[in-house]
Amino acid sequence: MRLLPEPGPARTLTLGTLVRTVGRGLWLVASALFLTRSVGLTATEVGVGLTVSALVGLLASAPTGYLADRLGPRGTQVAALVAGSALTAALVTVQSFAAFLAVGAATALADAADRGARGALIAGSVPADQRVRTRAYLRATTNVGISVGAVLAGFALAADTRAAYVALILTAATTYLLAAAVFTRLPAIPPAPAPAQGPRLVALRDRPFLAFTVLDGLMSMHFGLLNIALPLWIVGHTRAPAWVISGLMLVNTLVVVLFQVRAARGTESLAGAARASRRAGLAIAAACVLFAASGGLPTVAAVALLVAGALAHVVGELWHSAAGWGISFGLAPEHAHGQYQGAYSMGFELGRMIAPVVVTTLAVGWGVPGWLLLGGLFLLLGALVPGVVGWAARNRGAAPAPRPVPVP
Repeated sequence: MRLLPEPGPARTLTLGTLVRTVGRGLWLVASALFLTRSVGLTATEVGVGLTVSALVGLLASAPTGYLADRLGPRGTQVAALVAGSALTAALVTVQSFAAFLAVGAATALADAADRGARGALIAGSVPADQRVRTRAYLRATTNVGISVGAVLAGFALAADTRAAYVALILTAATTYLLAAAVFTRLPAIPPAPAPAQGPRLVALRDRPFLAFTVLDGLMSMHFGLLNIALPLWIVGHTRAPAWVISGLMLVNTLVVVLFQVRAARGTESLAGAARASRRAGLAIAAACVLFAASGGLPTVAAVALLVAGALAHVVGELWHSAAGWGISFGLAPEHAHGQYQGAYSMGFELGRMIAPVVVTTLAVGWGVPGWLLLGGLFLLLGALVPGVVGWAARNRGAAPAPRPVPVP
């Protein structure tokens, strides 16, 4: 695949995303150690703070997306990144759990505005038939950026001093400012006019779209399989060496970087995206079966099944991501891409919140039956999406177009 999309807005979006996600990778790797070893918070306090922040981000997703529609997505994106930079830098002043909660909640608001604006910015900057392809490039780029940031963060981890952690945080804050500067090169997109009548947050009243969002959010729990359940399963229930965990993570990253754009082909239409979601459920279910079968086998057989399961999982991940983009763009009215993309991200945030409990309870706590139950759940979720998308498409056909009013 091409390393970068064609010159134009899609390439600018990709370059800005690369800069931004390097900073995200820096913070993701070192955040827990900074907060516990340098700030002095307990692991429980860090967990509670992150959960509260995730809840704030979930609740703010659609409203901040609405603001992106009304104020213009480019300006909202840049403002969100500048705010995110300031809040990231503010972490070096945190000395208590209360301060961590305050900064974390404010950061979650900025991140929510960033997500909604990003979707509207893509919708307004590139042709409709290139939106999913652009999202695929951005996801591949995100994996590259986070990986680079994670490697760079290793220097701070090796030093394990407050000065090293502070330098890392300030570097991450700087990347947000640099990304904001890159995004200013995008063409200005005028604010979308608000509907003359009816509710402003139409995405939260769109029952078919919310049904899809819930299904997609529950499906997104599969990310917790690789990051949470599988490492615990490998160490506690298989004879595979622990280093296999890193190998499987590397396989996942490389496959996403190399094949996400290709996997998005055909998902530009609602019908194609719905079929991809069904295939994703099947592939992830197969991965769960393969992971379950690795328990108790000799080392070579266990490793072979784990690799096969990881490959099946990442194929499902590619299809699931592409399907979500195609459906969320395809169902959004042109005047409300920001709030629809914000509402769509609520599903992912929901899945991220409940995944640790669900996947550890079933896969690790229940063992093989739990893996099989998870596989059946993902199969069912994927199979339900085409029906819900068909319901949403019929609802679009029956709904009258909103009458806009000029924005002063």
